Amino acid sequence: MPRRDAPSADQTTGQRIVAGLAKVALVFRQAQWAASGGRGLTPTQAQILAIVAGEAAGGAASHAPMGVKAVAERMAVTVATASEAVGALVDKGLLRKKADESDGRAVVLTLTARGRREAANTSEWPVAIVAAVDAMPESERAPLLRGLVGMVRTMQERGLVPTSRMCVECRYFRPNEYCNEARPHHCLLIGAPIGDADLRLDCAEMEPTGKDAGTPTPARLWEVFVNGQPLDQHGPGREGRARPGVRASHSRRAGRASSKGVSS
Repeated sequence: MPRRDAPSADQTTGQRIVAGLAKVALVFRQAQWAASGGRGLTPTQAQILAIVAGEAAGGAASHAPMGVKAVAERMAVTVATASEAVGALVDKGLLRKKADESDGRAVVLTLTARGRREAANTSEWPVAIVAAVDAMPESERAPLLRGLVGMVRTMQERGLVPTSRMCVECRYFRPNEYCNEARPHHCLLIGAPIGDADLRLDCAEMEPTGKDAGTPTPARLWEVFVNGQPLDQHGPGREGRARPGVRASHSRRAGRASSKGVSS
């Protein structure tokens, strides 16, 4: 039999990962154009509708009412690009501009009735991507999510993407509290163990860590998470005590457990 050559070493592992992500991105772009183009929208316009709808649905947990600048920050585009797309959506009767009640000089964006219907359609993930992820074994999905969290955090630190409300930068997150491979971490908000598969990239209830002496710095939280260490020997997984300065009550934790889809 002819000798089979060794695999080419002209690419690093990182380059191969990027090549794989590029293929996934291609499917995303094709799906976005197919979905939004059929309704007379560009992918940027469709994304703006989804963003404004998400903020409107967030209630008290969401950020302040969104204007064009806030939309641009969420999308990591220029204000000019966001303004042009917003103007087109206003002309199409999908968005409405109105004065901010707290600041009459500012303008906030709200959805019209048609806009809400369009936003409901645009917020759906591409079926092909969802099916491909669902077909993966659970043992592969958790490491993939963990890796994506790390990528987003790095790009966030470099100013390439908007700030995300991630578990790994939250005051309620205590990594590696338990000797449990499936759920080694603990969420103080819900009072329950969580695993890498439960990590969130955008949690409306996330509160940044490091803002007071009772919580670790973001760098420290990330360090122990990556290295497989607990924050200290006095966490919920050790002696059943929450760290000082955490305000979540037992009733609030219990009420949030079902919404996060995590059972203790």
